[in-house]
Amino acid sequence: MQAETKRLVLRPLAEEDYEVWKAGFENAYPQQYKYDGQKLDLSEWTLEAFKEVVKEHEEMMSADQAYILAIFRKSDLQHIGMVGIWTLMRGDFQWGYIEYRLHNPYWKQGYAREAVQKGFTVAFDALGFHRIEAHINVDNDPSIKLAEHVGMQYECRRNAFTYEEGQWRDSFIYVINAPVS
Repeated sequence: MQAETKRLVLRPLAEEDYEVWKAGFENAYPQQYKYDGQKLDLSEWTLEAFKEVVKEHEEMMSADQAYILAIFRKSDLQHIGMVGIWTLMRGDFQWGYIEYRLHNPYWKQGYAREAVQKGFTVAFDALGFHRIEAHINVDNDPSIKLAEHVGMQYECRRNAFTYEEGQWRDSFIYVINAPVS
């Protein structure tokens, strides 16, 4: 599974991506805000550990649990982030969840918007989802703005929805449905 935009390639990680994947994390700036995440300690991320992640991603795709697509910039093939599409429910619902992360040196250049929009195309056209949600921490303003910019609609606030850092946190739910023909 691979999808492309004018500037990006979205595809599952492969074993040969190890060095460029590692460089993406090594070249990240220090944490810029609460939801940027801590700079990844790569000391335990050997090639063997990376191969296990690739295998886990392949197994999740085969089981229709999740589709984790790495984002690579076409101009230099740098790994700049990921878009994940998770199955919540199939059957009559065809309902999924999208997550997105971009290494902070690539923020505010339109890459996240471009990648998430292409993620919707993959979710609707290739994977057959009808509804995609984003579950966003209520104080994560950049993710809220991105969801709105890519056409997602605010649906609700789910109280005590996710367990993070030892406590239950509220989430805003943003949704987008496949175009109905």
